[in-house]
Amino acid sequence: MILKLGIPKGSLENATIDLFRRAGFNIATSSRSYFPAIDDPEIECMLIRAQEMPRYVEDGVLDAGLTGRDWVQENEAQVETVAELIYAKQSFGKVRWVLAAPEASPYRSVKDLQGKIIATELVCTTKRYLASQGVTANVEFSWGATEVKPPELADAIVEVTETGSSLRANKLRIIDTVLESNTQLIANRNAWADDTKRRKLADIKMLLEGAMNALGKVGLMLNVRKDDLASVISVLPALKNPTISQLSDDAWVAVNTILEEVTVRSIIPRLKEAGAQGIVEYPLNKIII
Repeated sequence: MILKLGIPKGSLENATIDLFRRAGFNIATSSRSYFPAIDDPEIECMLIRAQEMPRYVEDGVLDAGLTGRDWVQENEAQVETVAELIYAKQSFGKVRWVLAAPEASPYRSVKDLQGKIIATELVCTTKRYLASQGVTANVEFSWGATEVKPPELADAIVEVTETGSSLRANKLRIIDTVLESNTQLIANRNAWADDTKRRKLADIKMLLEGAMNALGKVGLMLNVRKDDLASVISVLPALKNPTISQLSDDAWVAVNTILEEVTVRSIIPRLKEAGAQGIVEYPLNKIII
């Protein structure tokens, strides 16, 4: 069995390859090839733009692939959603497609754009959004650099944003959110019906979600006298109750727990004050829940 897997080329490429690495799959790309190597003999990878991924997965050219929910909706692709993976190009979260217009323009709501020109790469979704608002406008496909088109080439745009910084830099004001999106692992329906491929996809899903769960978290091990254990435990905001193990010395125990990485710098000094010794912080690749 070989699973043909699409890796999104472009803005999501590095984040996706890094996520797979933390999940246990090493993917090596080359500037001269659209077929990255992967250290799993049951998977063949192909680099495909996220915008095109849903169509190739739906048609069976690929068994599965990673793309945005926005592009699945834009293509109205009939595919199976295997996993929701909340990561994007810059931050590990959702992105928004927003309707935006120049700050100096009179446009304050979508209703103000009746009969106007709106530039976007997300044409079909934008047309459906405008129809739901009872607005008719001329929606033009944008090949890129959409933020610079108003006001000369368009009255407004629908563009994707993570932080809004690019929109602000181009003096654009967000009027409304058209769509929220995140990365998805999607599968061809025939591949999903195949027991062997479905099992492989379920394994990939578990490992990717485990890598997502570990984002921003670290493990912490420490030793403490039983007399000081209550004080140490009170300092720890554990993911669940910490694991406590008896050491060879009956007066001591080992404590193992998981913490948000941003909290460790303030917690470790408090643990030391509470009587902890031999404190070890270690990185996490996966947390399987």
